[in-house]
Amino acid sequence: MLRRKIVGAAIIYAFLLPTALLAQAPVYTAPKADIDKIKEEGLKHSQIMNTLNYLTNVIGQRLTASRNLKHANEWTRDTLTKFGLENSHLEAWGPFGRGWELERFSAQVTSPYSFPVIAYPKAWSPGFGSQVVMPVEQTGKGKKSKTAPAPAAAPSTTITADVVYLDAHDEAGLAKYKGQLKGKIVFMSGTRELKADFEGMGHRWTAQELLDMANAPDPDAVVRAAVPAVTPNQANMQDRLKRFVDGLKRAKFVIDEGAAMVVDNSARGSGGTVFVQSASVAADIPANPMDFFTQKRLSPWDKEAEAKMVPQMTMATEDYNRIVRMVEAGEKVQMTIDLKVKYLDDDPMVYNTIAEIPGSDPALKDQVVMLGGHMDSWHSGTGATDNAAGVSVAMEAVRILKAAGLKPRRTIRIALWTGEEQGLIGSREYVTKHLGEMKGGRNIFGIPQSGPQQKPELIKGAEYENISAYYNLDNGTGKIRGVYMQGNEAARPYFRAWLTPFLDMDATTLTLSNTGGTDHLSFDRIGIPGFQFIQDEVEYDQRTHHSNQDVYDRIQSGDMMQAATIMAAFVYQTAMMDERFPRKPIAQ
Repeated sequence: MLRRKIVGAAIIYAFLLPTALLAQAPVYTAPKADIDKIKEEGLKHSQIMNTLNYLTNVIGQRLTASRNLKHANEWTRDTLTKFGLENSHLEAWGPFGRGWELERFSAQVTSPYSFPVIAYPKAWSPGFGSQVVMPVEQTGKGKKSKTAPAPAAAPSTTITADVVYLDAHDEAGLAKYKGQLKGKIVFMSGTRELKADFEGMGHRWTAQELLDMANAPDPDAVVRAAVPAVTPNQANMQDRLKRFVDGLKRAKFVIDEGAAMVVDNSARGSGGTVFVQSASVAADIPANPMDFFTQKRLSPWDKEAEAKMVPQMTMATEDYNRIVRMVEAGEKVQMTIDLKVKYLDDDPMVYNTIAEIPGSDPALKDQVVMLGGHMDSWHSGTGATDNAAGVSVAMEAVRILKAAGLKPRRTIRIALWTGEEQGLIGSREYVTKHLGEMKGGRNIFGIPQSGPQQKPELIKGAEYENISAYYNLDNGTGKIRGVYMQGNEAARPYFRAWLTPFLDMDATTLTLSNTGGTDHLSFDRIGIPGFQFIQDEVEYDQRTHHSNQDVYDRIQSGDMMQAATIMAAFVYQTAMMDERFPRKPIAQ
C-alpha cells in the first residue's frame, strides 16, 4: 500500500471535512440544534465526575463477584433510574464462582533489620490461618495433660519466615531447591532494571501516530495474507509457549514443596506502582503443552482451587530488587506478613446493570442501539481508568440525552458489564443469551481452524436482527480521538460525518484497525457492529492499568466530558437513522 509521507493535523482533518462527503451516499446527521444541545449539556452541565467519585472513592475496588461490585450494580441501576431511564435492572449471568475480599494485609522485612514494603496480595489468594494450633495444658511437675485441650484461639493470620530467592529457570535448576522451600517466603521473579523517566509518562497521540492509524489496512485482509506464512513465526511461538510452560512448572513446584507464600516482582511500573492481578493455581502440564489451552482447568475463583494455591503477593520493584540483592549478598532475610482474606460462596452468580431510553418511533422502537463499559476492576486500586471511566462516560452519555430532552427513534440501551477482566464474560454471556453465538472460528493465535468440524457457524438469537450497533469505552481516561472501525468500511461515511462537529475537540481519526481486549468484541464476533473509540493513552499502560495507582486522582475531567459528549452524539445519531447501521461480512 502506498504510504503517505506528509504529516500534519490538516491531513488528518481532511479525512473528516464535509467536502469529502460529496463522493459518498447521503448519511444521516442530526440537526445542528440537537448536537448543540448535546454539547451544551455535556460540556457545561456535566455530572460525570460525581459519578466517577462515587464509583471509585465511595464504592471502591470492584473485583468480580465481590460485595463491592454488587453494590456498584445496585447504585448504577438506581442512578440510571434517577437520570430518567426505564427498565433499570440487574441481569444475572453465571455461575461464575466464589467472591474474594481482602480483610487485612501488611508486609515488612523484620530481619536483619526492619522496613515496610509496598506489596498487594493477588486476587483469590488464600490467606494465613487455615491451620488451627491446639494448645496443650500443663499439669503439676511439668507433665503434659492428656485431657481435652483448652478452647482453641483464633488461627493466626500472621507469619514470620525466611526469604528464599528461587533462582531457577529449568527443571534442573528447580531440583536444587528440593526440600528447601517448606514454610518459606519464596521470591519467584528476577530483578528488573529501572531507568530514569526522561520522557514523562503522559502521552497523547501525535499527528503521525494518528495518521498511521488512519492508513492501516483492512485487518481481515492482513489475517488472510498471514495464514500461509505462519511457519516463520513458529520459532517465536514455540519460545513463548516454552516460557509459559516453564512458569507453570515453577509455580507447581513451589506449591508442591509447601512454600508459605509466593512473591513476584511487579512486571511493570516504578515509584511504588504495583501491577497485580490473579493468584496462580497449580496445574499439571499435559504431555502436549498445546492441550493446556483446550482442556478444562481450574480458575482461582473456583472453590476447588483453594487447595491448589498458597498465599501470593506482588511487590513493588524497588522493594523486590532490594530484598533479592540482600539475599544474593548472603544475608538471611526474614519477613513478617499478615494476610486475612474472605471467600464469598453465598451467590455464585454475577450481574450486569441494564437500563433503557425507550424508542419514540412505533416502527423502530423495537430496534436497539447499545453503549457501555465494564464495571468490574482489580483490587489494588479503585478501578478509575479501568474502567469506572468508561462506565461513567456511558452513564453520562445517556444522562445527556435525557437532560437535553432528545427523543431517539430507536431504543437506547446501556449495559454495564462485569467479569470483563476474567475474559469478557459478562458481555459474552449477555450476547449469547440475547443475540447469538459463533460456534467454531479462529484458534487462540487468531488463525482460522481447519476441518469441517471447526468451520465458524453463527447461531442467531431472538434479538439478533434488532441490534443496530454497540459503542464501548475502555481505554482509560484519555479523550476520544476517533474510532476503531473494526474492519467495517461501511461505517466510514457515518463516522466521518458524526465526527465533523467535534473537529475542534481533536476527534478526527478513523481507522479500519481492530482493537482488542474489551467488550465490543463480544458483539463484533457475531457480526453485530461493535466499536471502541480511539483514546489518548495518557498514563494508561505506564501507570494505571491494573495497578494500585488506578485511582480517581489519575482521571482527566476535561477528557471525560469530551468523551461523554461524543459518545452521546454517536449513540443518538445511530438511533435516529432510517436504516439499521451497516454490518460487515462475518470473518470466516
